[in-house]
Amino acid sequence: MIIDKSFGFDSAVEEAQRAIDSAHVEACSAENGIGLVKLMGRYSGFIAMYATLASRDVDCCLIPESPFYMDGEGGLLQYIERSLKENKHMVIVVAEGAGQDIIAQSIPSSEQQDASGNKLLLDIGLWLTHKIKDHFKKQKDGDDH
Repeated sequence: MIIDKSFGFDSAVEEAQRAIDSAHVEACSAENGIGLVKLMGRYSGFIAMYATLASRDVDCCLIPESPFYMDGEGGLLQYIERSLKENKHMVIVVAEGAGQDIIAQSIPSSEQQDASGNKLLLDIGLWLTHKIKDHFKKQKDGDDH
């Protein structure tokens, strides 16, 4: 059986676009504002990627299929700095399964499972929020001295 169209997928992408639009409005309302949208996507980032492609407001999309790193040349934090300098705001879309390997290096993870038997994922949205805030706080503190 070949499925040509999945209404659940289309609905998820449509709702994701609404969340992205809202995050963009919020990010624009503050100087150097960052809108971070975490979407479904435990092992694949199809919803995040399709919603990103359908939006002209997303500056960065993180998905489980494409590893990324935070620090150093070409890292996410450097990209965020550059984007904020150019545009004064940005929107990041992240699938929930992205970056699990990076988070596990800084937060001890357990092999807990949910009621369905799936491994519980660490919260990439919350983790990224803290990492970004810490990075810019360190920069600001360094500039003040």
